Amino acid sequence: MLQEYLKLNKNILIAFASSISVSAIVAQLLSEQAHHLNTTYTTITDYVIYFSVFSGLFYFDNKKKYYLESGKINTSKLKHDLKKLITSLGIAEIVYTIIRWFLQYYFLILNYDPYFASIISQGISTIIYMMVVNLSVKLTRLYKNEN
Repeated sequence: MLQEYLKLNKNILIAFASSISVSAIVAQLLSEQAHHLNTTYTTITDYVIYFSVFSGLFYFDNKKKYYLESGKINTSKLKHDLKKLITSLGIAEIVYTIIRWFLQYYFLILNYDPYFASIISQGISTIIYMMVVNLSVKLTRLYKNEN
């Protein structure tokens, strides 16, 4: 069970590391845009990169978990776990998006460099995201002992 939490957190952190780098570049490239547009486009970029990387890593770490001895996919277990995962990530994503958007916007208003505003806002939001997602995974019992 602990190994499952560690894999999940590893995947989240690698995905965030990827998205933080690309988002900072996009924020700087769009530095001439209005603050709200820069923040919105950077947040969209963040999501595209994060979910692409996270989905790939999660798939590779868990694909064997859902195969039966016959070689078929245990669709009921897969659906059950995906509902719990989407619920856990969804709650955390709402919190993350609100905090990240407002922090980046605030830092841009304070005249921080766009790449730095993006990095700081994403870093703070990621810490809060990690706390919320781990609490949500625990509450939804995604990784209970029978897994």
